[in-house]
Amino acid sequence: MNTKNFKRAKYLCLSIIISLALVLGACGNSNALVKQEGQSQTEKTQIVATTTMLADLSRIIGGDLVKVKGLMGPGIDPHLYQASAGDVSALQNADVVVYHGLDLEGKMGAVFDSLSEMNKTIIRAEDAIDRSDLLSDEEDANYFDPHIWFDVSLWKDVTEHFAREMALYDPDNASVYALNAENYLRELDEAELYIKNRVDELPEDSRVLITAHDAFQYFAHAYGFEVRGLQGISTDAEAGTADVRELADFIIDREIKAIFIESSVPHKSVEALQAAVRAQGFDVEIGGELYSDSLGDQVSGHETYIATIKANIDTIVDALK
Repeated sequence: MNTKNFKRAKYLCLSIIISLALVLGACGNSNALVKQEGQSQTEKTQIVATTTMLADLSRIIGGDLVKVKGLMGPGIDPHLYQASAGDVSALQNADVVVYHGLDLEGKMGAVFDSLSEMNKTIIRAEDAIDRSDLLSDEEDANYFDPHIWFDVSLWKDVTEHFAREMALYDPDNASVYALNAENYLRELDEAELYIKNRVDELPEDSRVLITAHDAFQYFAHAYGFEVRGLQGISTDAEAGTADVRELADFIIDREIKAIFIESSVPHKSVEALQAAVRAQGFDVEIGGELYSDSLGDQVSGHETYIATIKANIDTIVDALK
């Protein structure tokens, strides 16, 4: 059994025991992140989560015990998102704030710093991931790729971390959070198997994913793809003419059938790439739209993390086969 599977098995087996220990331990620990005095135990915990992925996770693990507000809706780019006065107020008034970290919400750093100074209860997805599992930017080894949700095994780590932190905050309901996490981890196992089975439909030399920005490195690392993006890890920088020309040459040399637009990134850069390839006499299709920095919406039916990652792999495999 590998290290990750061992950790997960231990988590599942001991979840109830740990929950009971948290209930007892929090009673005698004045530093525990627990519900405020005077807050009714039947009152729902107010959670504000930055991204659609974290809002989805908060609702699943919190269940009927929480009310979740997501700051960013479907199609919103968290790299460029700037908090409004209303957002700041919502964050300050929340019982629990959930954010991603790893500089994903790059323009909200000052807001998070102010929340820390208020001793606000904060759950940060970044804290769930072992540093050895993080991927660095090729141009800056000190800057980690924040797009961890594209590797389902890492999202399982975030799930476990979220459940533990909620149990610390609300020890009376620790067993509920643990049970919800246990059930959701099984669903994530099934979703990960679905991805791997779909990937197996592609010959290895067809497993090349080209998108608008470099968001899919964790996906590539986990499922055996080569990925290229016009922009870097963040969408904060524009792709230049040289970037387009270099990637167009790569597509022609490798005879790649399809490239992909993203739901939270303007389509113009990928359309320009397609035009540059076609100008050299090679036809590459736009294989479809991938969800990158947000989940889908209710109209699409892809408003949950699991529905989104399944939609992505279906789009990728169907276009590259």
